[in-house]
Amino acid sequence: MTRKEFLRMCGLLGIGMPMQGLISSCDKDPISPIDPTSTTEQVIIIGAGPAGMTAAYLLNQQGIEAPILEANSTYGGRIRRNLDFADFPIPLGAEWLHVERGIFDEIVNDSSINVDIATTPYDLENDVALYEGNEVSVEDIGFTVDQKFISSSWLDFFDEYVVPTISGQFSFNQVVQAIDYSGDQVVIKTADQEYTAQRVIITVPVKILQNGAITFTPALPDNKQKAIDKVTVWDGCKAFIEFSEKFYPTMVGFGISPESDGQKLYYDAAYGQNTSQHILGLFAVGTGTLPYVELSDADRIDYMLTELDDLFDGQATPNYKKHLFQNWNEEPFANGAYVYDYENWLRLRRLGESVDGKLFFAGDAYTDGFDWSSVHAAARSAISAVSELVG
Repeated sequence: MTRKEFLRMCGLLGIGMPMQGLISSCDKDPISPIDPTSTTEQVIIIGAGPAGMTAAYLLNQQGIEAPILEANSTYGGRIRRNLDFADFPIPLGAEWLHVERGIFDEIVNDSSINVDIATTPYDLENDVALYEGNEVSVEDIGFTVDQKFISSSWLDFFDEYVVPTISGQFSFNQVVQAIDYSGDQVVIKTADQEYTAQRVIITVPVKILQNGAITFTPALPDNKQKAIDKVTVWDGCKAFIEFSEKFYPTMVGFGISPESDGQKLYYDAAYGQNTSQHILGLFAVGTGTLPYVELSDADRIDYMLTELDDLFDGQATPNYKKHLFQNWNEEPFANGAYVYDYENWLRLRRLGESVDGKLFFAGDAYTDGFDWSSVHAAARSAISAVSELVG
C-alpha cells in the first residue's frame, strides 16, 4: 500500500492517522520540561521548515526556548509562497491540506485558540478531471480528503499561529556543516560559528543528509545511515500560468509508467478563490518533471503551451498572460521534492528514530512510517520528537 492509498483509506473510513495525537492528550502524566531553568542552549533545532517551527513552538509550551538554525534567509522551507503573481497566495511548494482540519489544532495544541484558516474540499460529484484524455471525476484521480487553502496557504497558517511565538528564536543563514555528539554536549558547527546543546532536533530535508552536507561524529548508526542512503527522494517542480480565459477543467492527470517513477498534474490553482484570475498550476515529481527542469524558461513555457494547446484545441497560447516556475531540485537547501510514495515504510521509521538520546529527527521523511512527504506528516513527526525529548 502506498502513502496516498493509505491516506485515502483513512479518509474513506473517517479515521485519523494511527499512533498520532496531541501532546496534551497522551495517556501519560503531563510532560515536564527538561529543566525549568534551562537556557536557550539546552535544545537546538536545525531547520525552520514546518517540522522545525512546530518543534520550537511546542517546546516553548514546555518552557524551553530553543534556537532555530536555518540555512536560508527566511523560514518556511518547502512551504514557500509567492504573493506577487496573483491576488491570492501561490504555494510554490506544499499546497494542499491532505488530512482533516484537526491537524491545525494538533499543531497549535491549545484548545483556547480557534484556528480560523479557510479551506475548501473538492466537489467529488461535480468537479471534472481529465486523465489521459478521458473525462473522470476528481475522486477518480485520488483527491478525496484533500482541501485547498482559500486566500491563504500552509505558510500563512504558520505565520499566524506559530511564528509569533518563536519569532525571536530564528538564526538565519546558518548552514550547519558538522554535528559532534560524542560528548555530554552536542557541538554544532556552521562555517563561522559553534553552538552547543544537550539535545538537537534535526529537521533538514533528508536529501541534504543523503548528499553528505552534514558530517556526524561519531558516524550515525549503520542502520540509520543505510536508511538515509537508500531512501528515494523524488525530483520536483511546480509552474503557474495565468490565462485570460478558463478553458480547462479542475484537474488534468497524466499516466506515468511505472507509477513509482513520478507524477504529473495540471490543476486549477484558483479553485475556490475569490478572484477573477484564471491560473493553472502544474505539479510534477520524479520523471514527471521531465522535460520541464531541463529546458530554458522560454522553451519551457512554449512546451507547456503546446502541450495544453494539444489538449484544449489551441486555446492555451492565445489566452496566455504570464507564468511562474519553481524548480526544487535547484534549491541549495532542499535538493529535491520529497520521499516517493512507494518507499519502504520501515525505512521511513528508521529515519525517524532518535540517536543516543541526543539527536532527534523530525520532518516529512522522519516519521513513524505510517505517513510521510506532507506538511501534516512533518508536523506530526515534530510532535513525536518533542514528546520523546521532554517525556
